[in-house]
Amino acid sequence: MHADMQLFTNVCEENRDFMLMLRSPVIKHDKKNDVLKSIFKGKVNALTFAIFDIITRKNREPLLPEIAAEFHHAYNVYKSIGEATVTTAVPMDKELRQEIEVIAKKIGEKALLELHEKVDPEMIGGFVLKVGDQQIDASLKSKLNSLKIKFGENPYIKEF
Repeated sequence: MHADMQLFTNVCEENRDFMLMLRSPVIKHDKKNDVLKSIFKGKVNALTFAIFDIITRKNREPLLPEIAAEFHHAYNVYKSIGEATVTTAVPMDKELRQEIEVIAKKIGEKALLELHEKVDPEMIGGFVLKVGDQQIDASLKSKLNSLKIKFGENPYIKEF
């Protein structure tokens, strides 16, 4: 079922029209169920498809992407797989990814780790690593902002 939920999540991420169809109040629920059948019939477990069918019959198909994402998180908790998110200015190469994984494993204290990568060109350089509720911000953007604040202070003028 985990692989089925991952497949569903990938379809949602890659196909915006599919997501809009699931959320559309105009499209009838039986039509949405037909679309789900045509896409996933024979590709997913019968139990997974039964869940899709029940949720669609109860008119809750807009919740399917969130259900799939939460299933994945519950699976990671059950299997003791840590989750980390790293945001960089440019895509990471293999060596940098391995170094970030080592840092994240030390922070998260989990043997297995799932690393999600995001690219944000506004960061200029460096990285932001989030593991659970901890964050390491080694980005140039945050360092420049802290310098801006520091230079904005004047130690020779007292504020009243």
